[in-house]
Amino acid sequence: MPTSAARVAPAPSIAYRDVLSDDGTRLTAWTNDPDGSIDGPTVLLCNGLGTGPWTWPEFLRPDCGVRIVSWNHRGTGGSDRPADPAHCGIEAFVEDALSVMDHFGIDRAPLMGWSMGVNTMFELAVSHPERVSGLFAVAGVPGATFDTMLAPVRIPRFATRALTVNLARAMKVAGVALTPITSRLPVGPRGVGVLTHTGFMFRLPDPELAAVAIAEFLTTPVDWYFHLALRTSEHARVSLRGITIPTEFVAGTFDILAGARHMASAAARIEGATYVELRGSHFIQMEQPDRVHALLVEFLDRVSR
Repeated sequence: MPTSAARVAPAPSIAYRDVLSDDGTRLTAWTNDPDGSIDGPTVLLCNGLGTGPWTWPEFLRPDCGVRIVSWNHRGTGGSDRPADPAHCGIEAFVEDALSVMDHFGIDRAPLMGWSMGVNTMFELAVSHPERVSGLFAVAGVPGATFDTMLAPVRIPRFATRALTVNLARAMKVAGVALTPITSRLPVGPRGVGVLTHTGFMFRLPDPELAAVAIAEFLTTPVDWYFHLALRTSEHARVSLRGITIPTEFVAGTFDILAGARHMASAAARIEGATYVELRGSHFIQMEQPDRVHALLVEFLDRVSR
């Protein structure tokens, strides 16, 4: 029987639904509009690998003005693992995205991606352009993500890929031993405060909510998370020549998981795309939620026009 990771208790503003993907994998999908009261545009969120709604604090407010529809990746956040463990790369995530859109009755929508979700949304836009009206990329690049990691320390791309992929392989092997430890780590605002002083993540306006996001992330077994990561590392850079819809990139200057300069380069290759760089890390939407939300609202207005 397929296994799945646990999910922390939901917020009142989040509703979960079971969705079957094309290969029969049961996904835990979610929306921030459980009662249909949000008067605003619908956005499909292609989230960061193994993360849930807690990483987007602005969209937990009932007055956020944007209806978010998303899902938890295979084997994370309550979603089942696929019968074939190999079927969980970016192409599988695109299938999942389409299944979620169909379930919610969404024919066409703007996409928002974060981290590895940016890979997913660009692949979806290229393979199914009729379903996508805009692309809002946060701290992510359109493919070859592992090549762009550690960008602030200026390591050559070929060395970066070798280092990050081999580290992921080592973590997958060690994951069985590490999971009993990581799944029991006490996570609270004080621990989040320590993390924000490491440079990996910067100061957050809501450490308590961040602690919930981290706690949910840690419910995923370490070996499975890095299995997913290795599968996504196989996703090559997406050709951007056919992208003609409104596109915006929002980068964190000090992001070590998706280099800002690589995001700027991608934006320059898309006609009419905009690029915004904020002083923050890979978790810029948690560090500056108001600013990222405002940028999204402005972008959605451009899409509607």
